[in-house]
Amino acid sequence: MLSTPSRHWCRGIFLGLATLATATLVHAHGDVAPQPVNTEALPDVGEEWLTENPYRGVDEAVWQTAVDIGASGYNQNCARCHGLEAISGGLAPDLRFLEAEEYGDEWYVERFRSGYTQNGITKMPAFGDLLGQKAAWAIRTYLETRPDEGALDDFSPRLKEIRDELQGWAASSDPDPDAVDAVREELSTIAAEVTTGSGAPIADSVAFRAARLLDGSAESLKIAADTLTIGLSAAQ
Repeated sequence: MLSTPSRHWCRGIFLGLATLATATLVHAHGDVAPQPVNTEALPDVGEEWLTENPYRGVDEAVWQTAVDIGASGYNQNCARCHGLEAISGGLAPDLRFLEAEEYGDEWYVERFRSGYTQNGITKMPAFGDLLGQKAAWAIRTYLETRPDEGALDDFSPRLKEIRDELQGWAASSDPDPDAVDAVREELSTIAAEVTTGSGAPIADSVAFRAARLLDGSAESLKIAADTLTIGLSAAQ
């Protein structure tokens, strides 16, 4: 994880690049209707807009719900410009590196609420009134759990091996429970070592997701293997 001075330097670089990238964005977002996000499973946060993420540092179940809902909301409304898994192609700010601190939250929520317009063209719609505060902070929670650039590189060879093992066990329909437990534990160990771009303590990496999915059933083996395949591909 970056030291405090380095992280503040990176924050300055991020905000500078964010302004430049948004100003030069050539594909307007305004022609795509924002998609509603179902946030009923999340606790209320009040009507007045907050300046700090209320789903950070909360009960693990609430945090995980926010990540899952935020992932869905992001993919429906943000990925078109900011990239799948929040990996930007360069036309829009790479939101993985917006620090998981109050000043990062303030920048994020102002842009989420107000959007961005250049020369009368909507580059980013104002999502605040359309999606609401709970959706805003769920998406923020998802974003700050994105793995850092290259954070999976050292683990990718082993994760591919695990993916292949899971596919083989799923095909056999008779997996060894002890072997599955060992793989789940290994995935959890790997997940704990993956750092985030934002400085948040937990990365919602493919290893983390695959470990959550494994329950020993043949179906869970296949889903976990597919999760690793898709996630490793997106990280390349």
